[in-house]
Amino acid sequence: MSRTYLGMPAFPSAAAESTRDGTLRANLRHATHTIRAKRAAAVAELEDWERLRAAGAAVKDRTLRHLDHYLLRLEENVTLAGGTVHWAADADEANRIVTDLVRATGEREVVKVKSMVTQETGLNAALERAGIRAYETDLAELIVQLGDDLPSHILVPAIHRGRREIRDIFRDRMADWGRPAPEGLTDRPADLAEAARLHLREKFLRCKVGISGANFMVAETGTLVVVESEGNGRMCLTLPETLISVVGIEKTVPTWRDLEIYLQLLPRSSTAERMNPYTSMWTGTTDEDGPRDFHLVLLDNGRTDTLADEVGRQALRCIRCSACLNVCPVYERAGGHAYGSPYPGPIGAILTPQLRGLASPLEESLPFASSLCGACYEVCPVAIDIPEVLVHLRERVVEGGPVTVGGNRTVIRPAKRHALERAAMRAAGWTFDHPAALRRAQRLAARTRRAHPRRLPGPGRAWSDTRELPEVPEESFRDWWARTRGGRP
Repeated sequence: MSRTYLGMPAFPSAAAESTRDGTLRANLRHATHTIRAKRAAAVAELEDWERLRAAGAAVKDRTLRHLDHYLLRLEENVTLAGGTVHWAADADEANRIVTDLVRATGEREVVKVKSMVTQETGLNAALERAGIRAYETDLAELIVQLGDDLPSHILVPAIHRGRREIRDIFRDRMADWGRPAPEGLTDRPADLAEAARLHLREKFLRCKVGISGANFMVAETGTLVVVESEGNGRMCLTLPETLISVVGIEKTVPTWRDLEIYLQLLPRSSTAERMNPYTSMWTGTTDEDGPRDFHLVLLDNGRTDTLADEVGRQALRCIRCSACLNVCPVYERAGGHAYGSPYPGPIGAILTPQLRGLASPLEESLPFASSLCGACYEVCPVAIDIPEVLVHLRERVVEGGPVTVGGNRTVIRPAKRHALERAAMRAAGWTFDHPAALRRAQRLAARTRRAHPRRLPGPGRAWSDTRELPEVPEESFRDWWARTRGGRP
């Protein structure tokens, strides 16, 4: 069984449930605080961190401005190196291409490198429908798959699980997917890792098709790059006879010199390491070394539409480090599943509504899943101003307006549930534009202050359920100033 994010509730409903789970919150708090502290120490070692950060943002922005050029150059060099490039406009097309490629090999099993983009497209479920079984080989992704669960973090998909839960999942489910867990398995990390190693080794040796994503694609040579900490990715990239890589078009960098910047930014921001233990790079195919067939599936799936938004396009700089999740007070309390997307946390709150469009209450709710504290911007290694994009998307939800959908410019309507908010904002705007009306409103509020409720009725209850309305003073500042200073400046 492969679960998907389809049909998940809007963020407020999902978060209301997840925040009541004490175990989940304890797991998240411990994990995010630990990663956060280690990352801060690793970043502090570099005196030029801010210059690296600015360079990373600048290279990404330049690449995005000329993405058509670099993608064609990438395709040319991958093809020259013996690979085959496929273009997928959306998730369905990408899944269809991959399914057909696996079927053409005659195989019914594949091993997978940890991949956010295949989570985005729902590839595992698509392969399952075609009678093809996909085995996740990243330890955290394996835990999620065996538990019939969904990832809840970009870097650590099983961050919401404790060691005892993981032991129980291995004991109960490993046998359904292959080699069973050892007898007497404990919850010691070393024992759990060894159980996963034994379980996966037979799959690495047996499966003839591997599926991966990529952290970066170098247009200059057609080289793909995967960085990881476990070594399972390298097994998937080198042992199978056929390798299929599904990659978002925004992962392109122009040159090897540009790649150097990100190989310094990513490990320190994600795993708090100076460099990744495993950095795998491949260019096409090579006789008697690695896969005989290599296919690159370049995925759009809303990225071109996002690129058309001058404010929102900065989300495409993201290098999937997860630093923003580890400092976000909302993510820490609500967890990743509440976001209804493979991309949780602050980056998911701006990326998902742009890739999918404001297609349902879930996407409409995500830009509001933030306190706008700005911590996410401070830690982002490519300087994505997430709060700016959140406010920009909130305006789009409430006011509607022109957007690009499927490459076509269109106008979307305001979200229905925000009609009262829009009316209130218009009334407030009119009042602030008319000083005499503002004075009368302030005096009326002061005189009736004892009758004001501490909680709002109707739709306003959602706001006042977790906070009390401020008390109205006996007189406004304007009246106090006139009384005490006689209107003098």
